[in-house]
Amino acid sequence: MTALHKNKNLQIVFTVTLMAIMGVSSIIPALPLLIKRFDISASNVGLIFTVFTLPGIIFSPLAGIFADRLGRKKILVPALVLFGISGTACFFASDYNTLLLLRLIQGVGASAIGVINLTIIGDLFNGRDRIKAMGLNAGVLSMGTAIFPAIGGILAQISWRAPFLLALSALPLAWIVAFRLNNPEPKSEGNMRKYLSSAIEGMKRQEVLSLFIITLLTFIILYGPIITYLPILLHSKFASSPVVIGAVISSASFITAIAASQMGRLARIMSQPTMIAISALAYGTAMIMLPTGHSALWCIIPVCFFGLGQGLNLPNSMSMLTAIAPMEQRAVFMSVNGMLLRVGQTIAPLMMGLVYAGMGLNAVYYAGAAVAVVIFAVTLKFLRGFEAEPA
Repeated sequence: MTALHKNKNLQIVFTVTLMAIMGVSSIIPALPLLIKRFDISASNVGLIFTVFTLPGIIFSPLAGIFADRLGRKKILVPALVLFGISGTACFFASDYNTLLLLRLIQGVGASAIGVINLTIIGDLFNGRDRIKAMGLNAGVLSMGTAIFPAIGGILAQISWRAPFLLALSALPLAWIVAFRLNNPEPKSEGNMRKYLSSAIEGMKRQEVLSLFIITLLTFIILYGPIITYLPILLHSKFASSPVVIGAVISSASFITAIAASQMGRLARIMSQPTMIAISALAYGTAMIMLPTGHSALWCIIPVCFFGLGQGLNLPNSMSMLTAIAPMEQRAVFMSVNGMLLRVGQTIAPLMMGLVYAGMGLNAVYYAGAAVAVVIFAVTLKFLRGFEAEPA
């Protein structure tokens, strides 16, 4: 039997996954330069991410519905083209408002990309293979979050504009998806009202609502204390350069990749909810440790705890959700989850900006620890009885 990671369709999905996270990860090291170039405050620089993620609140559910009714590729290919063109155009932005507008348009494409890639994995695999595939995908994602900040840091040394050119790679990927990806497509039977009614009823299940909440809270931690305010912490406390900032943030991804790549083995010895509960403890540990850092290099330790949490959380929560959802409704399940993901991405910089403005930088991390406690409580209360698919 061919090893799962050698599956050509899965390899294409891995590339789509990299595109889904590139729009944020590659820009992180340039944040201090954007603050200086456009003369904006640290509490406002998060808008570069907020406007990018905001369209997902509206367009993720629509992308899911149309992907269920029309097919996955008919939505994914145009989304990649839009992402590539608008992202590359950011290179030419002459002022901050123009940059934000282009990021908003790019976010429309990103909102579909980040939903349909996981949906396709759910379509391609079942049982333990699905858990393993989600783990491998999370490992690829984590390697992307390691590589892209490093590449972005190097490019930002040249110019704050340079990291935006990476979006150009979405255009050849759109061609590959259109003509090389061989994935099953759902059969859209019945009218739209029946489809939506059935999907909404399925989403009312306790396990589904709990997974939605965990996704929302996870991305509040990621896009608040980590993505938006860790560069500021490193720059303000230790005068770290963009390259150092990128390297510290990237360190989390190696631990994520290791943990996520072992999903197949870990699933044999502990339940998926147990792994999510452990991830919440890892998040909390990272949040408590970061404000006590004595150097930029020391911060690698708590950042790696955060990476462990991501490696245990994301593959399990996503595979659990795709297991619950029927194929004919899977994209809309994942798109609602993607919408909540985008809500978390969008509100986190704003929420943590208020915390930062009112109580200081350390309070941002203590707020993140409180969010981790909620994830732990939701997991123990509502997901303990979840049973995985048979292999």
